[in-house]
Amino acid sequence: MHVLVTADTLSGVWTYTRELVAGLVSRGVRVTLVSLGEIPLPQHASWMDSLHGLEYRPTAFRLDWMQEGEFDLEDSSAYLTRLVEEIKPDLLHLNQVCYGNLPVRVPRVVVAHGDLISWWQAVHGHEPKQSPWLRWYRRVVTQGLSKASALVTPTTWMMETIRDCYGCPDRSTVIYNGRNPIFFNPYVSKDDSVLAVGRLWDVGKQVSLLTQHPHPLPVCIVSSDAPIQNSKVPIRADVRLATDNAYVAIKGPQTEAQLRTLYSKAAIYAATSRYEPFGMAALEAALSRCAIIANDIAPFRETWGDAALYFRSNDATSLADLIRCLSEQRDLCRTYANRAFQRARDRFTAKRMIDEYLQLYHKLLGAESAAA
Repeated sequence: MHVLVTADTLSGVWTYTRELVAGLVSRGVRVTLVSLGEIPLPQHASWMDSLHGLEYRPTAFRLDWMQEGEFDLEDSSAYLTRLVEEIKPDLLHLNQVCYGNLPVRVPRVVVAHGDLISWWQAVHGHEPKQSPWLRWYRRVVTQGLSKASALVTPTTWMMETIRDCYGCPDRSTVIYNGRNPIFFNPYVSKDDSVLAVGRLWDVGKQVSLLTQHPHPLPVCIVSSDAPIQNSKVPIRADVRLATDNAYVAIKGPQTEAQLRTLYSKAAIYAATSRYEPFGMAALEAALSRCAIIANDIAPFRETWGDAALYFRSNDATSLADLIRCLSEQRDLCRTYANRAFQRARDRFTAKRMIDEYLQLYHKLLGAESAAA
């Protein structure tokens, strides 16, 4: 089987793509990977070096959710169409819904990892203001969905959201994202500390909730931004995760090894997002045996069930109360860390994800063969 995969290098979709492509190649699937957004730095693409059966074609086409993406969509679609004609894949796995409308006779799986309209609704509480660009965006997403052979979303919540915003193709399924547990270390002695991942300016991730109250434990936010100006607690940059004094520490971009160490040492992971169709960082924390404190939103409830603790939606005081609770009750913290770890191992591994995608691929190819 030969699968053409498209990927976005500017978001967590790149991590998902790594797991997908590596898993497919390990099962004997030939993969052609096309990346969009920005050309990744060598260290961000080094995971491909040992994958035999992978052909990589990086591009810098802008993505549909960018304001400038409208100007690149025609060219990127033409590029993908020519590539399909050249390499003749058996199936397309498209991580950008807009490409479901490519004029090719090949089965197309489109994966909706998120979208602008549902993001805006979750963050602002209403749809974005109508504009020519937004009408264009809604049209290309709707067309991509209508022409897809199958739609995949990473949660049932995301499936329902896509259906409400755009409608869905007849064949649609939920396949939860997965990570390979081998990348994480759940057996290291924990520091009494809290970890979060997200840009401080990102109102969707809203890690800034952690800066609104003092905490009994040091907090580390992995971010690429300068400290915000209205923090009510001390913020220090590039410091150790745990020391004798509690503070909020901001760390810049981390290597995989550095981030793995931060996950492994933190006792608690704060999943603060108000929009998170799945939540890959929380999964990585769970595989590192962190207790999960999550914003009380539907996708986190669906993903983590009773394996996480939930603070009142978007409420910094409630978040601080739960951090204090776990800091005072160490046994409870360890219980929730073990629950999150076990749920991640049972439900959200890369192996399970690849199994389900291959089942879907074979169904689509079988249907295509029968129709022919």
